[in-house]
Amino acid sequence: MMRNLDKSISINGLTLKNRLVMPPMATSSANDGEVSQRILDYYDKKTKGGYIGLVITEHSYIDIQGMANPKQMSVAKDSDIKGLKQLVNIIHNNGSKAFAQINHAGSMARGTGLPTVSASNTIPITMKESNIEIPEELSKEQIQYIVKRFADAARRVKLAGFDGVEIHSAHAYLLNQFYSPITNHRTDEYTGTTLEGRLRIHKEVIEAVRSEVGEDFPIALRLGGCDYMAGGSTIEDSIKASQMLESYGVDILDITGGINRYMIPWNKEPGYFSDMTEHIMEKVSIPVILTGGITNAMDAEKLLQLNKADLIGVGRAILKDDSWAKNAMEQK
Repeated sequence: MMRNLDKSISINGLTLKNRLVMPPMATSSANDGEVSQRILDYYDKKTKGGYIGLVITEHSYIDIQGMANPKQMSVAKDSDIKGLKQLVNIIHNNGSKAFAQINHAGSMARGTGLPTVSASNTIPITMKESNIEIPEELSKEQIQYIVKRFADAARRVKLAGFDGVEIHSAHAYLLNQFYSPITNHRTDEYTGTTLEGRLRIHKEVIEAVRSEVGEDFPIALRLGGCDYMAGGSTIEDSIKASQMLESYGVDILDITGGINRYMIPWNKEPGYFSDMTEHIMEKVSIPVILTGGITNAMDAEKLLQLNKADLIGVGRAILKDDSWAKNAMEQK
């Protein structure tokens, strides 16, 4: 009997040959935002043999003010397309499909020489450094500028030859700062007091991206669905938000942590974000990716069999072992 892990799946016209996803993991190896040889070699090693159905490349900044660190990849200017083409060609030549993740770091930005900005002039609890600047609250005009920058970045992703684009709204970055009540204290139409207000910028970004890439180009969104801390977003929020995001036009949801970032300190079980995905799966018709603590193929298969997700993201195990995907997909 064929394993669920081996089954193909279609996302807005794109067919993935299996359910294994390499999620975005920052290499911090770019040269002034440009794809470096080190980055090309890294993705070449990880994707050799084409055992990974979908590779989502590391978060790339849409605007210099949203750069997370000086070694982060850029999708902020047209000259970035050349290096991005080289990157996606390597992944394609090795036999995998590729999405590019696009991001604005908000108050998590570093090394830009510009003021940090956010939904409100508040700092995520996870940022414990003593020298953190209080971010400036974005004006409505600035929000519209950022929406356009996301759309421009998505256009570059498509021109570079990627199979889809992933909008980053997780791990305490800007869109997640709008989604979380911890960091969104606004009282205008982007208000932190309603889920509609907290997701308004997401709706605008999704619609702007769609207008640039067209109807037949897959759009994923990585949602930091639950903050796992007092006063933050909840599992119930993640379920309702997923339904809303599907209605806004997202083709696939990639579920992870919010202000708590990518770990749950008290839960080390394989697929620890399945406390969200198992409920989201019941409420949406688009595919759902689950990541978090999955280190072997048996656990990945079990999570698929239990209907915890449609696709399984394996990050740290692939990061540590270039042959992990080969061994997992050849294991029967």
